[in-house]
Amino acid sequence: MNRSVVCLLLAAASVLGQDARQIVTEAQKRAQSKSLEYEGTAEVTTGSNQTSVKRWTFQRIGSFGESKAILRFTAPEEIKGVALLIVSHRDRASDQWMWTPAIGRSRPIALQNRATGLFGTGYSFEDIEERDVDQYDYKLAGNTTVDGAPCWKIESRPKETKASQYDLLVLSIRKDNYATVQIESNNDRTLVRTIHSTGIEKIDGIWTPRSIEIEDAARKTRTVLKLEKIRYNLPLKEDGFTPEALK
Repeated sequence: MNRSVVCLLLAAASVLGQDARQIVTEAQKRAQSKSLEYEGTAEVTTGSNQTSVKRWTFQRIGSFGESKAILRFTAPEEIKGVALLIVSHRDRASDQWMWTPAIGRSRPIALQNRATGLFGTGYSFEDIEERDVDQYDYKLAGNTTVDGAPCWKIESRPKETKASQYDLLVLSIRKDNYATVQIESNNDRTLVRTIHSTGIEKIDGIWTPRSIEIEDAARKTRTVLKLEKIRYNLPLKEDGFTPEALK
């Protein structure tokens, strides 16, 4: 292969990498808000077809790399009141604390435990973090179609500064509105879970899913999360997002 061909291939690879990053950056920009609040109902089905329902409230201030969020379970009774605080940082792993009413205190969630399932749902503790565009490297992997909508297919790999259970995320981002409609999370070439968003509609100017389906390949569970009473840009107070405020 002569030198000119090599230069052309390197230039093409550079353009593709830049385009992939630009797409993800635009998707993040369009999803940005000062705050978010919703009520969630998660129906979990195991491999043996046993079904359970969990409910929670979710509040977040800030966005993408500089956010604070609290997820608080409201049902069933055995986990009612359990709450999780996530404080995201641009330059390092997020901090997480969990409040458990039974022991009457909050405790930090260690990095090595964030691959753990979130109280029987398809999510892990890591999956509910907000991902910032600067914490990953990107590659355009072609085109795909999700629920009839043309999408870009983008490979996303965490940088060394980003602690993650995954070594590859495959994002499907719609070409018409830049909504991320599917995330395939992989580790060592094995699919760990798929997060598929549907019912995309515009709420307060932001394209938002009303339903999220999580397929956990390892645990063989399927979780369908319904989002209700979604509101953006509420005047939430900073002091409501601390470990002390969890209780």
